[in-house]
Amino acid sequence: MALQHRPTAPHHSAQDALRVLETVARHTAGVTDTEIGRGSGLDRERLTTLLGMLRREGYVEQTADGAYVTGEALARLGSAHGREQALREKLQRTLDRLRDSVGAAVYISRYVDGEVSVTQYADGPTTPRVNEWVDFRVSAHATAVGKSLLTQLDHAGRRDHLSRHRMARLTSRTITSDKLLLSRLESQPATVPVLDLQEYAVGTVCAAVPITAGSAVGCLALSLPVEHAHRLRRAADELNRSAAPVLLSLAI
Repeated sequence: MALQHRPTAPHHSAQDALRVLETVARHTAGVTDTEIGRGSGLDRERLTTLLGMLRREGYVEQTADGAYVTGEALARLGSAHGREQALREKLQRTLDRLRDSVGAAVYISRYVDGEVSVTQYADGPTTPRVNEWVDFRVSAHATAVGKSLLTQLDHAGRRDHLSRHRMARLTSRTITSDKLLLSRLESQPATVPVLDLQEYAVGTVCAAVPITAGSAVGCLALSLPVEHAHRLRRAADELNRSAAPVLLSLAI
């Protein structure tokens, strides 16, 4: 299944962060920010932002003399033994933090073997997750998660998915025309979050942004009760800006 490679801002941030990590990892005794800047080719302002994110995520640490060394999180994810569990725990901590910062339930979803799969989520008493009243695998046409994943496939991949899953009308807002849906997916800008405005469930609005790492198609999403719909676009933009740590964890 072919992918459409459309880099977004979080992808660029993750790529830049990987360059910084590679530079730090090459200097086992520690490296200064000036040396990292030279090694990565990043300007000071950009580097300062990335180093702050990498320290917060535990990928780098600062020694007493101010030099940077690799952190415990990088060592755990870089280890063949227990990597899967370490990655799951790392992603869960990131999701929990995102839930609190955007004030919404957040989700990671992947497109695996031709099906939509929500692999992890973070919710809470004031940030309830979506009630999965229709299996997410058969409702990609109606959800922000599903539409975000489908935008990352090529035209043939999208048609294949829709041929296997009938586009049922779930609410009065659900798109049931494959021609209309395919046209919307084709014109969806990679840098703009995909929205679901009560298309899957009455009373819930959602947004999703792509987090493709390598050949694996994925997305990061959030949901809000419809009474908080006025916060959706701002929360979606924040989610998009905050996607880099998730991408980075998946890429290491």
